[in-house]
Amino acid sequence: MIAIVPGYISRSVAGSYDNEGIAIFCMLLTYYTWIKAVKTGTIFWSTFCALAYFYMVSSWGGYVFLINLIPMHVLALMVTGRFTHRIYVAYSAVYVLGTILSMQISFVGFQPVQSSEHMAALGVFGLCQIYSFIDYVRSKLTADAFQTLFKTVAAVVGGTVAIIALILQFSGKISPWTGRFYSLLDPSYAKNNIPIIASVSEHQPTTWSSFYFDLQALVFMFPVGLYFCFSKLTDANIFIILYGVTSIYFAGVMVRLMLVLAPVMCILSGIGISSVLVAYMKNVDAKKVDKKTKRADSSYPAKNEIGLVVVGIVAAGLITYTFHCTWVTSEAYSSPSIVLAARQHDGSRIIFDDFREAYYWLRQNTPEDAKVMSWWDYGYQITAMANRTILVDNNTWNNTHISRVGQAMSSPEEKSYEIMRELDVSYVLVIFGGLTGYASDDINKFLWMVRIGGSTPEGAHIKEHDYYTPAGEFRVDKEGSPTLLNCLMYKMCYYRFGQVYTEQGKPTGYDRVRNVEIGNKDFELDVLEEAYTTEHWLVRIYKVKDLDNRGN
Repeated sequence: MIAIVPGYISRSVAGSYDNEGIAIFCMLLTYYTWIKAVKTGTIFWSTFCALAYFYMVSSWGGYVFLINLIPMHVLALMVTGRFTHRIYVAYSAVYVLGTILSMQISFVGFQPVQSSEHMAALGVFGLCQIYSFIDYVRSKLTADAFQTLFKTVAAVVGGTVAIIALILQFSGKISPWTGRFYSLLDPSYAKNNIPIIASVSEHQPTTWSSFYFDLQALVFMFPVGLYFCFSKLTDANIFIILYGVTSIYFAGVMVRLMLVLAPVMCILSGIGISSVLVAYMKNVDAKKVDKKTKRADSSYPAKNEIGLVVVGIVAAGLITYTFHCTWVTSEAYSSPSIVLAARQHDGSRIIFDDFREAYYWLRQNTPEDAKVMSWWDYGYQITAMANRTILVDNNTWNNTHISRVGQAMSSPEEKSYEIMRELDVSYVLVIFGGLTGYASDDINKFLWMVRIGGSTPEGAHIKEHDYYTPAGEFRVDKEGSPTLLNCLMYKMCYYRFGQVYTEQGKPTGYDRVRNVEIGNKDFELDVLEEAYTTEHWLVRIYKVKDLDNRGN
């Protein structure tokens, strides 16, 4: 199931391969070795688990989910009275070795002992030591003496730890939770406080259709697997339950984490399907009933027929799952992200290769030290394929720099020119889908540029409501806001577009994405000059004029 599930394949195909393709294998390897360490309580498997965790940390920043899930499992075992010497040995070895190894990764450093995201693992490690020490002391003292000692030590240690934690928190030694972490716990946090996080399409909440599209039959078998895990609680099953419940919550909050959910969906669905088949296959009697023992089981009539029906339904579900996964992979996840494909009215396929065309032009026709300004979505592609310096890229941690680019895009030409000169910009690149009907263009992303641009003190003059009509609509036609119709992004996208026919029976300048005739057609650019526009107008590149060439 894992081999073909679309939720996992989406990150491991040509054109959109990412380090998550390796990270999921590392994560599952860590989980497998952790379960083996819990079952055996040996240093061997604990060390193996720590090494797998080190591999996971070196491949993906999502290791934070893993290092919080394992302590949660240990805590659940404590609460349910299942904590034993095996768990103590396993977790202590994994935490100590894993933390030391992870700190060797440059981007991790001392975060395991300084950041709030790692404090749960450290707290559970300390709790394990206290729990084991209490067990040892209990075996050496009488019940009354132990109770007195326990209350005294618990009050002293608890108060001391709380005071130390507060001092470290307020002194900055322990960093607070990041915005991404808050947005997982509170889905509205990023939208209200950090627009750069909310603007990322992968950080949007997952729709029900996306669950079915990426998981299909697993959506229905997942609760079946959970039921069988609850019906037979073991240390391993408790871990799978925690993994399933937490991952389905986080995947619902952020669509990107569908990648984390897909493996446990397959695991729990596999448990459910296997348990159902075991229960009903024994009722399917392939042999004829002996004539001498022809008497039917009155307590379970039609046992054989019901077994056949259930097995048939499961088999049909697995077959449709296979076909669905194959279709989704071929149609949605088998095209490189920079080469777009569409169907024409006659069913024939058309390829839009504008991205590669534009990046090749940049590489061949611009100076090697040229700086390109674009929205951050295309930063990595420009760097890798055009080999040119960009101002912002997909590493969205630098909110201030991205905000500055948003201010340039959403300001009038004069103000934008000042920002571009400040940033030493040579060329500006925008994505425009009005001619082809490509909806993921910069006009549809523009409001995020406005929000991010206005989120810093330098962008205090940018107000989102200025880009709406008095009725509160975002429109690019003649009813649109004058602020929008005269900003740099609007002019770069629609320059010369007012002279173009896009559909039969429609006026010139008809935008096929917004389905309106643009409102500002006849204008010239003062601070930019058109350098290159691709075949289907998907990518438009402009050169920033020098000071003495402006207005020419």
